[in-house]
Amino acid sequence: MDDLLRTLLDPSGEPPAVDTLPAWWAATGPHRDAWATPVDRALVGGACADRLGFAFAAGYAAALHALVPGGRGELAALCATEAEGAHPRAIRTTLTRDGDGYRLTGHKRWATVASEAAWLLILASTGVDAAGRNQLRAVRIAAAAPGVRLVPTTAPFVPEIPHAEVVLEDVRVAADDVLPGDGYDAYLKPFRTVEDLHVHAALVGYLIGVVRRHRLDPVHTERLLALALATRGLATAGVAAPATHLALAGVLDLVAAEVAAIEAAWAAAPDDEWDPLAARPRPAAGRRRRADGAPRPRPRRRRAGVAQSQVGAICPSEPVET
Repeated sequence: MDDLLRTLLDPSGEPPAVDTLPAWWAATGPHRDAWATPVDRALVGGACADRLGFAFAAGYAAALHALVPGGRGELAALCATEAEGAHPRAIRTTLTRDGDGYRLTGHKRWATVASEAAWLLILASTGVDAAGRNQLRAVRIAAAAPGVRLVPTTAPFVPEIPHAEVVLEDVRVAADDVLPGDGYDAYLKPFRTVEDLHVHAALVGYLIGVVRRHRLDPVHTERLLALALATRGLATAGVAAPATHLALAGVLDLVAAEVAAIEAAWAAAPDDEWDPLAARPRPAAGRRRRADGAPRPRPRRRRAGVAQSQVGAICPSEPVET
């Protein structure tokens, strides 16, 4: 823990002067990959970012690695959303038996960082049960696998983060690449909580860097370090436990308050790093969860700037209905 805190506070840890996600990912890889746990990689990745989009990418990748361990240094993408959304009944991508493996066919309408990812986590249907419920499995495939076609796209509120449509045309899948457990209960549903935790950890790391680079009041650093340790502790908690959701809701509220305070201080002396954040359009705020795990109503939007772009809102990845 001492080494982590020292790293987050290290004044020599300046973000690289790059403008694209692949360049940033390559430049910061040695710093992130030195840490064993996904949440630590999220915190350090955020501290290595000079913009929220890159911090989001660090947290998003860490969340997927927490959900599906392996590939520490690789970008990955969750591919669930289709033409009618990401609800289990909306998923039409099919996974069918083919000899000793499977075939995967379908079309994912929206997948964050998919065009730059090394591997994709695909949610697919194996059919319906006796009650007519869609049966889902999670499949891990290489983004460059034969039959995978990525159609790059962007979102205006976060241009530094690439997105893509994912077209799957009779993709061969080895049996070992079909992950154990139900695709919804074991992967899609818990991902929102795992993502909230790791993306907000990256946001905390990013804001520690903001406070240091712009010489804001050290009281912000004190609060942010406390929040860093809170997210780190929650990363070891049971993702489905009501107490975890209760504690995470509290952490998100505290992060939101600190974001607003830092925004106000930073806006008093805007600079080159501030201007792109304040100028870009914003989506509605990301979804929050109650202690029982159900989605909370969307909070009201804040004025332009960092507070309105809490990382869960700046780049919504996979909207999951529960």
